[in-house]
Amino acid sequence: MIVDHFGYQATDLQASAAFYDAVLGSLGARRLMDFGVAIGYGNDDGNAQFWISQLTEGEGFRESHVAFTAADRDQVQAFFDTAVGLGAEVLHEPREWPEYHPGYFGAFVRDPDGNNVEAVCHG
Repeated sequence: MIVDHFGYQATDLQASAAFYDAVLGSLGARRLMDFGVAIGYGNDDGNAQFWISQLTEGEGFRESHVAFTAADRDQVQAFFDTAVGLGAEVLHEPREWPEYHPGYFGAFVRDPDGNNVEAVCHG
């Protein structure tokens, strides 16, 4: 399956934007589009692949999980250190996850809305 882009709603768009500006910056991505109520992130190819928008519908919290690609273990560590420096809850510190596959190296934190956010490299 190939995903073109995905997104979810944030209860505090500015807090989430500050979090993702920093943690995605540690992975080489950046804010590409900002419409005030929706913000898109991506790499220098100009394609916004990850979006956050202001919560406008639905009730209650439903945890989501998103894993962002890291180029290497150093980027996974940088993502983790940046997130923790911003006060993110640690779910799993950077380590190998051989139960997923050999060489799977990931770190998991919670974003400002409580979502499970991961950086991972495969190699």
